[in-house]
Amino acid sequence: MEDAGARGPGGPSGPTDAAATSARSARRSTVSRLLRNPTAMICIAFLAVLVALAFLAPLLAPFDQNLTRIEFTNAKPFDGPFVLGGDSSGRDILSRLLWASRGTLLACVVVLVVSVAVGVTAGLFAGFFGGWTDRVSSWISDVVLALPGTVLLIALYTVIGPSILIAMAVFGLLIAPSYFRLVRAVVTQVRRELYIDAARVSGLSDLRIIARHVLIAVRAPVIIQSSFVLAAGIGIQAGLEFLGLGNPRQASWGGILQTSFASIYQNPGAVVAPTLLISITTLVLVLLGNALRDVLQVVTTPSVLNRRERAALRDRLSPPATRTTDARTTDARTANARPTDARAADARDADTLLRIEDLHVAYPNPDGVSEVVRGIDLEVRRGVIHGLVGESGSGKSQTVFSVLDILPKEAVVAGSITFDGRELLGDRAALHAVRGRRIAYVPQEPMSNLDPTLTVGQQLVVGLRAVKQVSRRQARTELLALLARVGIKDPESVFRMYPHEISGGMAQRVLITGAIAGDPDVILADEPTTALDVTIQADVLDLLREIRDERGLGMVLVTHNLGVVADLCDTVSVMQAGRIVETGDVRAVFAAPQHPYTRELLAATTDPEA
Repeated sequence: MEDAGARGPGGPSGPTDAAATSARSARRSTVSRLLRNPTAMICIAFLAVLVALAFLAPLLAPFDQNLTRIEFTNAKPFDGPFVLGGDSSGRDILSRLLWASRGTLLACVVVLVVSVAVGVTAGLFAGFFGGWTDRVSSWISDVVLALPGTVLLIALYTVIGPSILIAMAVFGLLIAPSYFRLVRAVVTQVRRELYIDAARVSGLSDLRIIARHVLIAVRAPVIIQSSFVLAAGIGIQAGLEFLGLGNPRQASWGGILQTSFASIYQNPGAVVAPTLLISITTLVLVLLGNALRDVLQVVTTPSVLNRRERAALRDRLSPPATRTTDARTTDARTANARPTDARAADARDADTLLRIEDLHVAYPNPDGVSEVVRGIDLEVRRGVIHGLVGESGSGKSQTVFSVLDILPKEAVVAGSITFDGRELLGDRAALHAVRGRRIAYVPQEPMSNLDPTLTVGQQLVVGLRAVKQVSRRQARTELLALLARVGIKDPESVFRMYPHEISGGMAQRVLITGAIAGDPDVILADEPTTALDVTIQADVLDLLREIRDERGLGMVLVTHNLGVVADLCDTVSVMQAGRIVETGDVRAVFAAPQHPYTRELLAATTDPEA
């Protein structure tokens, strides 16, 4: 169905304005989540203070970074005018730390700019274009990663001299492969998206596609990686200065630490301040990277309730008193019914395999609870194909997933689901006894429901032996016979193939084989023909009908196609917004629909312009 939002007011500019508004709202939401993170706020505040002190060092430093006062050589902290003490040359440690912050931050910026410029650019081109571009870039990246970085920087000192900025630029090149690999992996996935193909068709050049559509996809991981690169830059810069490879005329955190460490026996307290500053700054950058990861990569975290909250929500969705009252009312009606009606009801109950009563499915969210299934009742009888029809989002698949207990863990399910008289909802032992054995499942999108790393035969054998006590040889024999039964002409060959080697229609037949291999009483088919072309759809529908006739099993067919319902189903339930609005015999419902929504669906199906 067409998205209603695309037909909103405002003419052609409406969708564009809406997209821009949505983007601004997303950015505000990201910033808001970051500001609500206490760890992130502390880290940002610390870094802001550090940057301010670095820029204002000429004004805030009590002394010049190279001012020497012999009388305060190795002075202890708070002993005289040197608050943090003096080094072995009689210089103020506090003043030198303030001045050194400027050089340290500049060196980190150099590392970040070089590594991002080289690594991200190479990753974008390698991931997007592939081919020789990817092979050559990956080979260069592997070579650079194999180089001993620290040894190379020490050797470089003999060529360039004490230039810490050049050394940090070289270090940026050495860690650029970390960005390259990260970006390339993301872009390799993004370039296969349909919106990239749409951009090409619209006439955008490759460079514009990369700039406008691909680069935004790698934004979050690059930002997160950058915080860790800055932390590594501080450590490397301090390490090089500590080894004496920096300029002795320019204060640096590593140089101050090296000088203090050299006189640790004369003035042990002198190493405390530079050590703490380097350690805390590195830790802050790492913690900020973790906070950014939480904010940027986890857009929405499902709200998972604890056991007490889930029980309270279940009672609110389907109160126990209501269920008891309904049961008493049903008993009273049955007791007062005529004997003929009672016998008919008993016969229907005997044929009923699966009964769903007052089923609710809800998902907690920050704004409350979103209820996607709203108290539906459904019966599946032996030998009957029951169609469950409705538009996308009406709750059809959620109903089937509730029976199979494959909903996300944050889902809250209330009501009753009984199979052959035994309650399944909340009883995992009962569910395990019937799922895959007496209740089978045929999913939509057959190709995505087969493991690409295993052959068809391996997957079928594992599934059959999980529900039946048979040997591998016996399982193979049974499955080959079933593959032939569902219309696969060369079962032996298909048995040895991988999923990518078979067609979509053949894959759906394989899934049907897996479903009926356990001799189920009920099959839940969730839009089994959606991903298939028309001729294959007809074959699959005929196959499902034949299996029903041969085995006398019940079936739930989830679909949005009323033509499929008319062709295959005996009874039909129409779902709208999580509720079943009409149920009955297919012929009766199609001939005289009672609910307005059913009439709308039928009118849309029979309208030649639809």
